[in-house]
Amino acid sequence: MIRTRIAGIGMYLPKNVVTNNDLSRVMDTSDEWIQERTGIKERRFATRFEDTTTTMGVEAAKVAIQRAGLTANDIDFIIFATLSPDYYFPGCGVLAQRLLGIKEIGALDIRNQCSGFIYALSVADQFIKTGMYKNILLIASEVHSYGLDFSTRGRNVTVIFGDGAGAVVLQPIDAEPGEESRGILSTHLHSDGSEAELLSMMNPGFHAGKFVPEKKPLEPSGPYGGLFITKELVEKDDIYPYMDGPAVFKKAIVKFPEVILEALTANGLQCSDIDLLIPHQANLRISQMVQQRLKLRDDQVCNNIQKYGNTTAASIPIALCEAWESGKVKDNDLICLAAFGSGFTWGSALLKW
Repeated sequence: MIRTRIAGIGMYLPKNVVTNNDLSRVMDTSDEWIQERTGIKERRFATRFEDTTTTMGVEAAKVAIQRAGLTANDIDFIIFATLSPDYYFPGCGVLAQRLLGIKEIGALDIRNQCSGFIYALSVADQFIKTGMYKNILLIASEVHSYGLDFSTRGRNVTVIFGDGAGAVVLQPIDAEPGEESRGILSTHLHSDGSEAELLSMMNPGFHAGKFVPEKKPLEPSGPYGGLFITKELVEKDDIYPYMDGPAVFKKAIVKFPEVILEALTANGLQCSDIDLLIPHQANLRISQMVQQRLKLRDDQVCNNIQKYGNTTAASIPIALCEAWESGKVKDNDLICLAAFGSGFTWGSALLKW
């Protein structure tokens, strides 16, 4: 059986370290308030006018490609996961292709927010297993800091997020004796759009208030258009992300364990078999509750949100890369990746390193 393996992994973190105390200078918050609710102590912010979602992703990709023993021209497909693209369109995939100087291969953009890396990994896995591609570059990158509300009004969302990028190169693994179980064992994807607005950034958008009547804009003066970016949106500052924190928390602590157990059950395994669980770094309190419910030891769970905040699609590959670089991920280790986020979407992946 052909399986997909991670042949190379890399990450990029901006140089700007922003502490909770730094944020308390621009909004009514404190280090104690932020740590109590999220576990976050600091995060990285992109350098304005220098870093973009694409450029950071490319830096992570260069490391992953080198560690895979390849050159950029060996890549035959690109998948880019982000909720903070450089342009509304085209997507970051083609921009990364241009910066890497890669030939005319396909580039796919994934918009699944916090679950973006898991969804992208699952898509790549299908391409590899069918033999369509041999060297897939998967990039997950986010620049949240350019678009957050740095005021007391926006603190419940703003204090959570950070910037960063991670990347992996995926290849088929030959089923040599003893190697049949290596690579991605399975992926599991889910969604429920019934409460999509509870974690969303609706404006600017093309919905014209269809799904949320209170978001309906004023009647445009002209016969066409005038519903994407309006003067009232800017005047009301109605252009920032929204999150119902308690509702998201309640959903996440149910769906995280469910999808992790789904992956284990599908492979005839149990929680005690996990060498390392790498959850999406949404909130340290969520990770701790998931750990308790699954009865996992501290050494079985990887958390780095304390240093980097929530980097959305990039959080899992950053944590995985950091764990691998520090020796916490070793050959034949059973690694479980899991995410939950906006949509709502959630998913898991189980792999043998």
